[in-house]
Amino acid sequence: MKIYVYDKCSTCRNALQWADGHNLAYTKAAIRETPPSTEELKTMLGYYNGELKRLFNTSGMDYRALGLKDRLPGMSEEEALELLTSNGNLVKRPFALGNGKGLVGFRPKEWEATWL
Repeated sequence: MKIYVYDKCSTCRNALQWADGHNLAYTKAAIRETPPSTEELKTMLGYYNGELKRLFNTSGMDYRALGLKDRLPGMSEEEALELLTSNGNLVKRPFALGNGKGLVGFRPKEWEATWL
């Protein structure tokens, strides 16, 4: 499993602590410096039935500054994925992929159902 995180994000720290507590093997990646690839984003998009908004950090300052609340509905998938790969701050975190599964955000019950 690969988990993209931002070290200063308490939700990301909680997710990593949860994974460690359940002895899950993972590779940690810095989401701001190395955002998920287009391929990884497309894989995650498949897990969320093509709902692009689910991949975005909608509470982030970059999301608001770029006016994505209004712009995202009119964007093509290609345009949206390009934004996400070019700015890791826009990606909902933590962003976890592995073993044919994927989740964004951290909800312990959802992670338990998916990873255990």
